Amino acid sequence: MADDIVAIQKKFGSLNEYSIQVNRWLSKTIGVWPFTSTTSKFEKIMTKILIIVCSIIALFVTVPSMLHFILVKEDIITKLKMTGPIIYCIGGGLNYAILLFLRDDIRYCIEHIEADWKTITRTGDRQVMFKNAKIGRIISGCIGSFLQFSTISYCTVFGVFKQTIKIGNESMEIHVLPFPTYKIPVDTNLEHGIVLGFQYLTACIMTATIIIAFSLATVFACHAVGQLTIMVTWIEEFVNRPQEEKKNMRINEISVIIEHHLRILSFLERTEHLLNPIYFMEMFKNILTTCMLSYCILVEWSGHDIKVLSAYSFTITNIILSLFLICYISEVLNEKCKEIGNIVYMTNWYRLSDKDILNLIMIIIRSSVEYKMTAGKIIDMSVITFSNIIKTIFAYLNILRQVTIL
Repeated sequence: MADDIVAIQKKFGSLNEYSIQVNRWLSKTIGVWPFTSTTSKFEKIMTKILIIVCSIIALFVTVPSMLHFILVKEDIITKLKMTGPIIYCIGGGLNYAILLFLRDDIRYCIEHIEADWKTITRTGDRQVMFKNAKIGRIISGCIGSFLQFSTISYCTVFGVFKQTIKIGNESMEIHVLPFPTYKIPVDTNLEHGIVLGFQYLTACIMTATIIIAFSLATVFACHAVGQLTIMVTWIEEFVNRPQEEKKNMRINEISVIIEHHLRILSFLERTEHLLNPIYFMEMFKNILTTCMLSYCILVEWSGHDIKVLSAYSFTITNIILSLFLICYISEVLNEKCKEIGNIVYMTNWYRLSDKDILNLIMIIIRSSVEYKMTAGKIIDMSVITFSNIIKTIFAYLNILRQVTIL
């Protein structure tokens, strides 16, 4: 692994860049990457222009879709089929606003990670950090690929292919769009192509906000797990070091351990502050979107259209997997934080001096305070929460099925 670290440093310039590069690429595409002291004036101007362009494109699709849903009179089943894409756009737009508003928190977490890479220099510790950074990078890349592919597939199935309708004894093909539009002409191939292009861009922008939030959560969580693992190693080394060594040296080391623990908890607290509003939006958006798309599968089932059913199923699968991921990450962090206190207690602490034992007790007491990622500081994110979300989705789906008598 030491050779891998050297190779990565030569390729990326630093291990910190390796750990956050995917986040940087994704965030810069829609202008949510925070400014730093090295950001040039030209980059700041281009970022502001990019934010304005992305916002205009998103509003061009979201507003007509909402107007169509509210003002156009259609049957209840058609209205419900529109609800999923509209909710997806609205939720993505709100996530975009949250990411822009909390760019200072993103910058703090990024700078915190960079400082950790500079501070921790031991080869073994850096290998632990590199291993966790690699895991975060792989998961972030997979999340981005799957979610964007499902978005493009959905827009292709419901935008590129024409829909066949029957009027009396005659059949005719008409242009359709992934998102409904209000009084925007799409009768010709040119008009349809222009509007569909904007809808593709909007869908990709909305999906990018989700990918960025989840990739930040993954990278930050993996970094925190690595830091907690390193802290466990330091505690074991401190407790098991020979007693004849100088007392002052042990005091200095326990102070380093305690400061590092508090630093990790501060990082997690800032991460939770950044992600809890996004988790809140994503939880309710995913519940409604998954419920509505599942309802669309029930409606379209009799038609046996493989393309449509596959698009719905693939989109639902990706949404559920991403939701499970954020719940699982929160569960792992919670367990890892509590594990610190248990590991301290299981060491040979009774061989230490009274002062050192009191210092270790402080670590145990601090670890007993549960750390939890929350959705809007209301709902704890965990695997149990994920199971409750799935139950809620099926409950709402059953109500819709009975109300519309499918």
